[in-house]
Amino acid sequence: MKSWVCSIFLALLAMQSWAAELKTVPMRPAPAMMLPVLDAASMDLKQLHGKVVLVNFWAVWCPPCRKEMPSMTRLMTKLSGKPFAILGVNEGESPEEIRAFLKQVPVNFPILLDTEGAYLKPWQVFAFPTSYVVDKQGRLRLGLFGSIEWDSPETVNELEKLISEQ
Repeated sequence: MKSWVCSIFLALLAMQSWAAELKTVPMRPAPAMMLPVLDAASMDLKQLHGKVVLVNFWAVWCPPCRKEMPSMTRLMTKLSGKPFAILGVNEGESPEEIRAFLKQVPVNFPILLDTEGAYLKPWQVFAFPTSYVVDKQGRLRLGLFGSIEWDSPETVNELEKLISEQ
């Protein structure tokens, strides 16, 4: 019985990541966000006005989060020099836990610390990972509940469309 339940759980996880797709969300201003950055000063999302911003809510303990991080690093490299940024918003973990994770899975974008989970509700985050893409004017445009390969040609194409908008 125990292995049967475990098999169903694993199948549901697989379906979730298979079904994950970057989708258009109702356009509205992105919720405000000002958080401390791991090993740096605080960052305000408003500082990135004029850039397309991928905001990814994640946790060290989340397997799909761990899986997608390398593709976000490759995406950041691929879109280097363009008006694009990634913010990894860690939920509730200590800087020590995050640093240990980043030794295994290094990233090339800032990690913001939402130690109290204050931004989960305004950003409508119900599961990890959850990601939103904010356009140059600070509006939510795309969303994803689950993980994907962020540097896939289809995803890069969607992001480049937003980057090329005036």
